[in-house]
Amino acid sequence: MSAEPQRAGDPVHGTPDRHRVAWGSTAGAVIESYDFIGFGTAAALYFGDAFFPNASPIVGTLSAFATLGVGFIARPLGGVVGGHLGDRIGRKPVLVASLIVMGLATFAIGLLPTYAQAGLLAPALLVTVRIIQGIAYGAEWGGAILMTYEHAPLLRKGAFTGVVQSGFPIGLLLANLVFLGSVALPGDWAWRVPFLASLLLVIIGLIVRSKVPESPVFEDVKERGEIAEAPIVEVIRNDWRNLLRGIGLRVAETAGYAVAITYMISYLKEEELATSGETILALCIASGIGIAATIAWGWLTDHVGRRSVYVWVTLFSALWAIPMFLLVNTGTLIAVIITIVISYVICQNALAGSQGAWFPELFQAKTRSSGASLAYQISAMISGLTPFTTTLLFLWLGWMGPALLFGAYALLGLAAALLTRETWGKPERAEAHRRTAETPSPVATTTP
Repeated sequence: MSAEPQRAGDPVHGTPDRHRVAWGSTAGAVIESYDFIGFGTAAALYFGDAFFPNASPIVGTLSAFATLGVGFIARPLGGVVGGHLGDRIGRKPVLVASLIVMGLATFAIGLLPTYAQAGLLAPALLVTVRIIQGIAYGAEWGGAILMTYEHAPLLRKGAFTGVVQSGFPIGLLLANLVFLGSVALPGDWAWRVPFLASLLLVIIGLIVRSKVPESPVFEDVKERGEIAEAPIVEVIRNDWRNLLRGIGLRVAETAGYAVAITYMISYLKEEELATSGETILALCIASGIGIAATIAWGWLTDHVGRRSVYVWVTLFSALWAIPMFLLVNTGTLIAVIITIVISYVICQNALAGSQGAWFPELFQAKTRSSGASLAYQISAMISGLTPFTTTLLFLWLGWMGPALLFGAYALLGLAAALLTRETWGKPERAEAHRRTAETPSPVATTTP
């Protein structure tokens, strides 16, 4: 079924609140990414010893990564709940509720007892809180992206949603800066402080998001009486092809990140190619560059199309798989930094920057929240198990195992991109330019 990215409720010049909405959505995305991604850093560096101390180092790492994966597996449930509510009651309530749940769960991680203090209860509590994190994160993305997309001008939807997608590298940067600052703290405080500090970010995020208005597209659907009774069912029945394509597109980005960044952190530590401080420093540099890069990639899709960017980047990623490990195996800090920067800024940021506008455009307005959220979050199950799988592949094939897996994910994304229609090609861009030129700007009409 064809999507309708430019419906009557989609303002040509954007709403007067478009900038406030974009930054409000981004603030929440930063906090949720800080919370969710911070867990990945802690799992790679600390949780093996804190929650699985009786195992060998490699088994402890596997156990920590399995716990990390549980949160990813829970994300589709959050996507179902958040997508359904986003299409039924609006995008804004989902944004606020998901932020509260994520903040409380992350703060709770900082208070958890370790295995030495509580035995088997400790990893059980860690898994429980991680599941709650996954549900909250799964619900958040669709609301944040759709609110921004539906408030943005026709010609700048890629750039505006790119701002929200930049919340991921901002959250990654903040998390790793805090971990970098806490690495010298004694004992468990090295990983507890970053989680406890998230409470302050949540309070700020709630203040910002409480002032964000509801989506004009949702209000338009509501006015016309087109609210879907069962949006999830409609998407699966009518748009299952786009759903599958979206999953393939997403796997290349998020599962690729799980190999190139999440697993790479552990690989550098276990192979003694870099210290924890050096690894976190490389991540901070990459995420700092990634903030501007993600927005720039989103902006680029407004000018050359969503599909074009995806095709070329996934092709590059497939070719990058083996050189990525050859570089870090040199054991030099500059090689580690270059590798992580390229893997993150190009292989991840470009795909994330493209998804912000492309995913909503694949689905109808009345089921857009459910469709985009499902496609985005179902792939998380694969991504969540990737660090665990990658570690097993390393035990079997050495570093070539993870390299081949990364290349396979990239090729899957390339195939999905080639099979997915371009929603912002030359005809769509020309039509949008015509409509923008013919529609008076709200700013112009209200100027005295």
